[in-house]
Parts: sequence; structure tokens; C-alpha cells
Amino acid sequence: MAGISRGTPPEPPQASSDPLVTLASLPGVADSVDSVRKGVDRVYGHRVMRRRSNEVTSEAALRGARGSAALSGADWALEEVRRRTDFGVEGEPRTVGAALRLTAEAGQLLSVWRQSPLRVLARLHLVAASGSGQGADAADGTVGRPRLGAEPVDEPLIELPLPDADEVAGRLDGLARLLLAGSEAPALVTAAVVHGELLALRPFATCNGLVARAAERIVLVGSGLDPKSICPAEVGHAEQGRAAYVAALEGYVSGTPEGVAAWIAHCGRAVELGVRESTAVCEALQRGAA
Repeated sequence: MAGISRGTPPEPPQASSDPLVTLASLPGVADSVDSVRKGVDRVYGHRVMRRRSNEVTSEAALRGARGSAALSGADWALEEVRRRTDFGVEGEPRTVGAALRLTAEAGQLLSVWRQSPLRVLARLHLVAASGSGQGADAADGTVGRPRLGAEPVDEPLIELPLPDADEVAGRLDGLARLLLAGSEAPALVTAAVVHGELLALRPFATCNGLVARAAERIVLVGSGLDPKSICPAEVGHAEQGRAAYVAALEGYVSGTPEGVAAWIAHCGRAVELGVRESTAVCEALQRGAA
């Protein structure tokens, strides 16, 4: 995977057999990890979280879904997402509906993720691409499984070179084995690698960005960094803008130490902006304005 198998980042002073720990030693990564940890701790310490954490979680899910949809080309106002119920089978309404379904589904897959990350990724794609599992998408054979052979990918906002199906299969297997083996690396590093690897591979015919960001959420929640899912990194990715998102991803795909470190830092900043969003929600609830 980029930054692990393709790149050759320098070893830390004591070489580690854990490649994620190696990435955590890259310049600047420790600062990002520390900044994220402090920000998350602050929002969890907010007095509103003692009594109304479920409300903050629900609002974070909505705002995270809106952010993820925006990065996939459906940049709707939050209130539009909040009031709409008609998420159709085409265009922007479909993208927003898929993001909302994924955010709801992610929280139910934590235990499965620890046993079979690939199974969870397949489920996420099924939820995103076919919704209820009915209709042409569910019947065409591409939903819920990685692409095969020369099957095309519809991911117009990510224009990086597309790995072939054999490389996708090998790197997905490597990613799964890495996750199942466990790591002492900080949650931010693991989440950034999962997110970046899925975007680099685009293993499914559609909805890869939505799935990648949902998988990042699962890692952040399942790791214990954000157990109540109140720090929506998707908000931060969207706030930093699509151009910055793609540029950071290009750094990850390059496999250079500087590029991978910059991607991790970008993901860290996204979490911090998600923290800021939920802190604002807490303040609004405290004032009775939400």
C-alpha cells in the first residue's frame, strides 16, 4: 500500500515490524496525533456531554454525512439535508442518501470490523450503492464486491491512476491482514491509512469516496479515540476543500515519507475541524439554541 509497500519511509531509531508504527514516526505525525488527542479530550469534557451526548452524536452524524456527500459532488446546505426525505436513485439526492445511510450503518459494524474488515467494506458498498438492496444496482453483480478484470470505476472527483483489479485484490488483502494483526500506532495513523488506501485503490465500481470516509469513521470510533462518534472527520475534510483533499491524497499515493506524513496531518486537521463543529453543537445546546 502507498507509504507502506510502495514507499520507503525511514525506519525509526528502533526498527519496528509494525508498518503503522513506522508511519507514526514520520516527521510531524506525532504533533498531529497530540493535537487531535487534546481536541477530542476537550469536547468530551464539555458539560453538555454529561447529559446530552446522544444529541451531539446524532447531530455529528448528520453533519458528517453532509460533509462526505459534499466531497462526492453533492454539496447541499445542512438544513437542506435535514429537511429532505426524498433521496432518489440518481444524481445528488442519491449521493446524499448514500452518505446518510453509511453514517447510520457504520456504528453497527464495529464488532464485525475487528473480525473481518473486508466483509465490512463489502457491506458499506452495498449500503451506499444499492440502498435497500433493490433495483438495477443490486442486480448488476458489481455491488458489494471489489471490481474484477477491466470493470470501470465511476469516481469522477478522484482522477489519480487506477490500480488494476489484481493489485486491488492484493492490497486489500494486505490491508486486512495489517488491521487484523493489530497495531500500537495511534488511531489517527490507522484511520488515515485505511482512508487513503481505499481512495487510492477505488476497489468498487462506485461510491469509493463515501465508503473510504465511512471506514475512517469506523476506525476512529472503534479505536476508542472517538467512542461516541462525535468528532466527524468528514466535516473537516469538506471544510478544507476538495482541492486540498485531492492534493493530500496525491501525497499519500506518492508513497514518499513527506507525502504520507502530509496526508496523515490532513486527516488530523479534519478530525480537529470535526471537533470544532461538535463543540459548536455543544455550545448551542447549552444555550438552548439547538
